[in-house]
Amino acid sequence: MDRGLRAEKGDYEKTYPEDPIFEEMAPSARIWQAYLDECQTYDAEMVEVWRDTIDVLLVFAGLFSAVVTTFVVQTLQSLQLDFNQVSASLLFELVSVQRALANGTSVDDVPSSQLTPTSSFSPSSLIVWTNGLWFVSLSLSLTIALVAVLTKQWIHHYISVPSGTPRYRSRIRHFRYMGLEKWHVPVIVGLLPLLMHSSLALFFAGLVLFLITLHIGIAISIHADGH
Repeated sequence: MDRGLRAEKGDYEKTYPEDPIFEEMAPSARIWQAYLDECQTYDAEMVEVWRDTIDVLLVFAGLFSAVVTTFVVQTLQSLQLDFNQVSASLLFELVSVQRALANGTSVDDVPSSQLTPTSSFSPSSLIVWTNGLWFVSLSLSLTIALVAVLTKQWIHHYISVPSGTPRYRSRIRHFRYMGLEKWHVPVIVGLLPLLMHSSLALFFAGLVLFLITLHIGIAISIHADGH
């Protein structure tokens, strides 16, 4: 055991030569060089895990946002009056009036169209909830992508090596690390996957509601598969 300690001490003194007397805290003292080497190893391991997590989230958030946008575009029309349907209804009424005139029957017997450009329109609650859940899911997914990009830029700045003496670089690194703790960057990176899962859950909830309006059996099967 003593041999091992002596070997480690010898390697340390070989890697970091002893400072001249009264120069132990000089700008190029070995304490700063040892600190930088230890921090470099620590930061490399920490940042590597963050980068892997952020890269996966960016790819998934991009693809997921594209999928949700496709669904939102299809159902958004259900929240407003369909003017194509209004035109078809008015055209049918016009044809019915012309037939009544041609047959000599009373025009008053022709039922008037229930759809007009000024008709009040109220979408179903299921459609409203579906679009609401999908809009929240899309907004959350885009927010995650934005935060991931900002975090990736911050990490790149964090590991960049400034110029200057070892003591100056050690202070800069400590300043950056304190900023990392102050802004809770580790917590933010850890929350991003959880927020992505929440966004996915909101999308599936909206999908089940949307399928209920089409076919209750399909909605039940999708709900069962989700669980």
